[in-house]
Amino acid sequence: MTVRVRFAPSPTGYLHLGSARTALYNWLWARQNGGSFVLRVEDTDQERSTQEAEAAIFDSMGWLGLDWDEGPNVGGDHGPYFQMQRLEIYREHVDTLIARDAAYRCYCTAEDLKKAREAHTAATGNDHGFRYPGTCRERADEPDREHVVRLKVPTEGSVGWKDLVKGEIEFGWETQQDAVLMRRNGVPLYNLGAVVDDLTMGITLIARGDDHVINTPQQIRMYEALGAPVPQMAHLPMILAPSGEKLSKRHAAVGVLDYQELGYVPDAVLNYLVRLGWSHGDQEIFTRDELVEKFDWEHVGHTGSKYDLKKFQHVQASHLRMLEPADVAALSQRWVTERGLSVAEDDPRLVAATELVMPRAGTFIEVAEAVDYFFRDTPEVDPKAAKKFLTAERAERLTALVTQLEAVEGWRRDGLEQHVMAWLQAEDIPLKEIAQPARVALTGRKASPGLFDVMEVLGRDRSLERLAAGADRARAAG
Repeated sequence: MTVRVRFAPSPTGYLHLGSARTALYNWLWARQNGGSFVLRVEDTDQERSTQEAEAAIFDSMGWLGLDWDEGPNVGGDHGPYFQMQRLEIYREHVDTLIARDAAYRCYCTAEDLKKAREAHTAATGNDHGFRYPGTCRERADEPDREHVVRLKVPTEGSVGWKDLVKGEIEFGWETQQDAVLMRRNGVPLYNLGAVVDDLTMGITLIARGDDHVINTPQQIRMYEALGAPVPQMAHLPMILAPSGEKLSKRHAAVGVLDYQELGYVPDAVLNYLVRLGWSHGDQEIFTRDELVEKFDWEHVGHTGSKYDLKKFQHVQASHLRMLEPADVAALSQRWVTERGLSVAEDDPRLVAATELVMPRAGTFIEVAEAVDYFFRDTPEVDPKAAKKFLTAERAERLTALVTQLEAVEGWRRDGLEQHVMAWLQAEDIPLKEIAQPARVALTGRKASPGLFDVMEVLGRDRSLERLAAGADRARAAG
């Protein structure tokens, strides 16, 4: 059987991390099995659906590299799939369900339902557990009269399935009610739209959040009534906040594009998301190709996974360091520019500086911040660092260092280090006496990559100029 999976977001907001993980698991399964990954937009909530949200979903998936084979923006015989463009298809299937006595037209008004709820409350003492009482189940059919369409669920027995994640699940039909499938205006509700779409699109596996477990019995009822095989099911536990609550904006950045703005690597986001619910031994860091090769349903956990920012940052930093310095430099360019620095994309210093700072940087934003002093006419000096290291007694040492460096030819790291170390040894000067003041003069900071690496990237003129300025500042401090 050819694997066909789908991701079906509603365009009512940004793409949440939980939804992105659902898309990822489906995408991995399709790519691993040479199948199709279908994207459809469940836009039947017309009051809340927006084009901005739709664009945000497409942009998020594009940034993550979760390309789809069928769906919006894909040409050919399939798609684009928008539910509001498929209303006639839903009507046809509803008519079939009615003809097979698996659904019926309900003429109850809002007032009728209000009275039924009040009667339930009077009889039970509360309004919990109210279910539609089946008023119209056996009424004469009047298709021209205003109505909704309800599913006709059995009154006895049970329904169950073997879930790829949660195992055997069973519901008694007494727990179900005759839920509305189609509104009065002919627009389907979730259960009808999902079943008809999955059926007509040939979906073989439905992988979605476990909040949809409660919908599955009614969907199975429709598949069986339509004479169609029920797809495999995989219901994924939620991503939780560190406290165990549902993850929300107050706990973390929860929109995919938030992480793009934070300077994350797309593959790092995928790596972290896949591990929020799936494991492969003790391995934590995966390339995209490794995920496609190794993903399975057997090792998807049964319970929710807690978001852990420190682990996320570790995964992100690991992926950043897997990239080539030239790629990191190019991807950091945006944030370099946002810092007010004018650096040409082909400036060789950008790649060289990026390579130096990558071991300590976690994001593209941190890369941009770390290379900042390489591209300013004068570095922004940390006042505390200057107060501690650019002191009067160090002024002459910095001046002497400038004199020594002026004699160095070639201006390469190794030559700089050899010359300076020989001078320090001859003068019996400890390296720490010159290294930290020189570092602050060159970078404005207490911490930086290796001193001689920094000098090489800065170049002769800029290095000598900054060291001399540092000596002047030190003298003035006296």
